[in-house]
Amino acid sequence: MDFYYLPGSAPCRAVQMTAAAVGVELNLKLTNLMAGEHMKPEFLKLNPQHCIPTLVDEDGFVLWESRAIQIYLVEKYGAHDADLAERLYPSDPRRRAVVHQRLFFDVAVLYQRFAEYYYPQIFGQKVPVGDPGRLRSMEQALEFLNTFLEGEQYVAGGDDPTIADLSILATIATYEVAGYDLRRYENVQRWYERTSAIVPGADKNVEGAKVFGRYFTQK
Repeated sequence: MDFYYLPGSAPCRAVQMTAAAVGVELNLKLTNLMAGEHMKPEFLKLNPQHCIPTLVDEDGFVLWESRAIQIYLVEKYGAHDADLAERLYPSDPRRRAVVHQRLFFDVAVLYQRFAEYYYPQIFGQKVPVGDPGRLRSMEQALEFLNTFLEGEQYVAGGDDPTIADLSILATIATYEVAGYDLRRYENVQRWYERTSAIVPGADKNVEGAKVFGRYFTQK
């Protein structure tokens, strides 16, 4: 299946780790946003929202939004291994609800507040650079995550990493390459080190995050 992506994108890396976890090989289609490749007519036909990651399955089914893609990959391609699928995306309604909450927390709070604080610094947006209010908001998001992990091995609880861990792992790797010191959040640091050591595709996550990190060395 075709996968339109950028290696530096945390959402793209979350999908890559999920694909690795269920044994799906992605046909990588590097999509240069700076060059406007996402605005080409052929891409707009696939995804009128012109965003990445975008997945095109072998039968032509198109899906975007990384967390939706993660769920799709597990539900369709993890079906051959019920135990694996159950670990990544639990079927129990309450366990699944917590996974969803953590995924939504990632997209709406943890990664969003990272972007609000750091993106103006690297992309020259017309908002205060290093704004203390945005810094405090970002740190509050990390404090929430640290609380979620109190007494837990993984972000949605349980004994195994879920797709929520993969999504948040990509986000936290991005915090790290931005130079933010995660050691202030002991539970987050512990979880990050543990999860990075065991999940499939974690090496690609680190490599891609380093690509994003170049923005900070070039500014």
